[in-house]
Amino acid sequence: MAYENILVETRGKVGIVTLNRPQAMNALSPALMRELGAALTAFENDEAVGAMVITGSEKAFAAGADIKAMKDWGYMDVYKSDYITAEWETVTRCRKAVIAAVSGYALGGGCELAMMCDFILAAETAKFGQPEINLGILPGAGGTQRLPRFVGKSKAMEMALTGRMMDAQEAERCGLVSRIVPNDQLLEEAVKTAQKIADMSLPVVMMAKESVNRAFETTLAEGVRFERRLFHSCFGIEDQKEGMAAFVDKRKPAFKNR
Repeated sequence: MAYENILVETRGKVGIVTLNRPQAMNALSPALMRELGAALTAFENDEAVGAMVITGSEKAFAAGADIKAMKDWGYMDVYKSDYITAEWETVTRCRKAVIAAVSGYALGGGCELAMMCDFILAAETAKFGQPEINLGILPGAGGTQRLPRFVGKSKAMEMALTGRMMDAQEAERCGLVSRIVPNDQLLEEAVKTAQKIADMSLPVVMMAKESVNRAFETTLAEGVRFERRLFHSCFGIEDQKEGMAAFVDKRKPAFKNR
């Protein structure tokens, strides 16, 4: 597939998608989101790819949804097309790990896209925010739901009601960001981290990801029960035998993803 709004490449076992609308600070147009979904789906279906990275430019991961595209839409335009649901949520359905590598602005839809990923690595220049209130709307791609789960009610409420931005250091302190890395090392570190994940047993990575996500969807007791059953199921796969044998033999495991 030929892409006009993103760049796609692979490095080792890592699939990389770079948002590429520099003239619009990577504003997330419907066309870009369709292409992103197609690229992620292709990586999901590629057995040679074990993990993915989504990144943008040095100036902006994504400065938000494309306001120019949506400013004249009416209620029935967005409702009948199921705007956002239809084009944005592919990343949330990926079973392989997806890392957001954020430099510069991640605002509105850009912040929401980053939060849809499994975790965020941030450059020192990264800035996060939900400024939709300034446009007479509220976040619509999970900003009022995912952000409180990361940073707590108070900070999320302040950001949603005032549009205040959060820098990388604050984002790391309150749990929105996993780590901060030097600006010029962001993509390299993201790929290195994704490659480490891709070298693990893919079915176990999928199980671990699913189990962590379940923590936000259910009670502690049910979450622990879910984790326990997945843990038990690991003893029925070849990679568990290989991993434990390698540990005993003091060698690197050779996982076969089965």
